[in-house]
Amino acid sequence: MLPDPTDHLPPGFNRLAWSNLAAQSAEQVALSAAPMIAVLALGAGAGATGFLTAAQTLPFLLLSLPAGVLVDRVSRRGVMVAAEILRAAALIALPLLAWRDALTVPVLGAIGFAAAAGTVAFSVAAPALVPALVPRSALVRANGRLELARSAAFASGPAVAGALVAWTGASSAFVIAAILSVGAVALLRGVPEPPRAAPARRHRLRRDLQDGAGFVWRHPLLRPILWTAVVWNLSWFVLQAAYVPYAAQVLGLDALGIGATLASYGLGLVAGAVIAGRLIRHLSFGTAIALGPVVSVAAGAAMTATIAVPAPLLAALSLFGFGAGPIVWVISTTSLRQTVTPEGLIGRVSALFMTANAGARPIGAAIGGLVGALLGSRELHRAGGDRLRAAGRHHPGVAGGPAREPRQDGVVRSRIERRVTADPASRDDGRSRSGRRRRARSGSRRRRGGRSAACRSAGPGATGPPEPRGSAGPDN
Repeated sequence: MLPDPTDHLPPGFNRLAWSNLAAQSAEQVALSAAPMIAVLALGAGAGATGFLTAAQTLPFLLLSLPAGVLVDRVSRRGVMVAAEILRAAALIALPLLAWRDALTVPVLGAIGFAAAAGTVAFSVAAPALVPALVPRSALVRANGRLELARSAAFASGPAVAGALVAWTGASSAFVIAAILSVGAVALLRGVPEPPRAAPARRHRLRRDLQDGAGFVWRHPLLRPILWTAVVWNLSWFVLQAAYVPYAAQVLGLDALGIGATLASYGLGLVAGAVIAGRLIRHLSFGTAIALGPVVSVAAGAAMTATIAVPAPLLAALSLFGFGAGPIVWVISTTSLRQTVTPEGLIGRVSALFMTANAGARPIGAAIGGLVGALLGSRELHRAGGDRLRAAGRHHPGVAGGPAREPRQDGVVRSRIERRVTADPASRDDGRSRSGRRRRARSGSRRRRGGRSAACRSAGPGATGPPEPRGSAGPDN
């Protein structure tokens, strides 16, 4: 079998790929370490960590489109270098502020915003530069390399950040991330960028944005791809927001089990990025693009099946599919976008896709949170009640009292209550000593009265043997 000619990518692209790995790793380590530092070092609560998440994600919504216009006007490599310098400066500021005891949650949010702004510029410029570095026949493999780096960083970033914070202190994670950003800058300096023809006329920002959006809207392939991306991100973030309480309440998973099932999503991302090139070479391009949504639907069906069969393995398989299928779709659609988009618009088109995805994510998360708020409490009480009743059947006294049995009329009562109802004599205060003494005296009088009546009916002088104590009788 002859080797694929795209197996050897140009050295300039390889430097871009390594710089992308360093940049993506810096982003994921910083994103994961920020809430840990806020909680462990600054004592932040849920509201503060939510603020940090918003600060780190807001640049994707606000700055993607302006970054796309900038990338189409100036050197793309220059934009990426400036972005990484901005990120490195923001990240190195954190340990310096911590050393001066000037670190607060708002300051941490500002650092996260600045670092994410660098990520946005890098992420818009990189796919716009790829077509200038590799031939069109190698676009799929090149994009697969970039997505593999992103997936590996996404899968390993939280674990690396947690280990750094736990073993070497809070600030060290940001120092490592800053070093990675500096390394990305050094690698980018060796990436060649062919000269581009200057645009005939520069328009205002609004007009440039309209040109990019109009091209996507009129294109018969890019428009459905954009809508698919929006719908998928909405659905995925609905699932993400609802999965953790669902896994705890319905699947019965603890923190370790939830983490293990979520890790299968990262494994799916890596696996999909590894096999994407081979799949796309052996399938028609349209089939390869459709493969991601089809796998996502199957993964959604697997997650839905856990309602009837609450198996953690099924949930893990679903999350693996949500990672593997869509990453093949991302690689194939990015290659298509780079092929059909004019070189002067590719930055704005990439930025439009990024903005649409970023805008869909918080909306999906809000829908998932609303669904969890409306249904989670009821599901929690139902699932918790089932577990308590099961515990009570196996261990009477667990779940707050004796095990309970249902009556025919549906009213639940305890075995003690049933005994009390069945035995009228036990309705008094039979548990007290005075109650027992009164019952003993009453029983003695009844027994004496019964013997006297028997003697009278038998005649004068008739006596009988004393009734044995404990014998079965109506008064006993």
